Amino acid sequence: MTTVETADRARGRTRVSARALGRVASAVSASALGVDAENVGVDLSDERGELVLTVRSAIRSVSLDRVTADAEVVARTGGSILERASRAQGQIRSRVNDLTGYRVARVVVRLQSADIRQEDRVR
Repeated sequence: MTTVETADRARGRTRVSARALGRVASAVSASALGVDAENVGVDLSDERGELVLTVRSAIRSVSLDRVTADAEVVARTGGSILERASRAQGQIRSRVNDLTGYRVARVVVRLQSADIRQEDRVR
């Protein structure tokens, strides 16, 4: 896939390179998973004219020691890792579609590690 084209008779034609599309998808995925964009890999493919994203990333998490000490921390930080990854799939699909105008058929999230951080404090 080298370029994505969208046509609108009133506005003309826009070309989005695969590289630019990948960078948008990486930034959106990083935001959804709570990690830095440079640590996210995205593969793009085409499925019957729609975009398929395969995201490889860590996911932000609190330490197991913290979970053991305070069982409520999981709920406060957005749920289990599986719940958050599932929610991120929908967020990525919707946001990439909104930003690029390209229809996203499917998002596959492959979690490779946990980015262990302190729980954010409420101010």
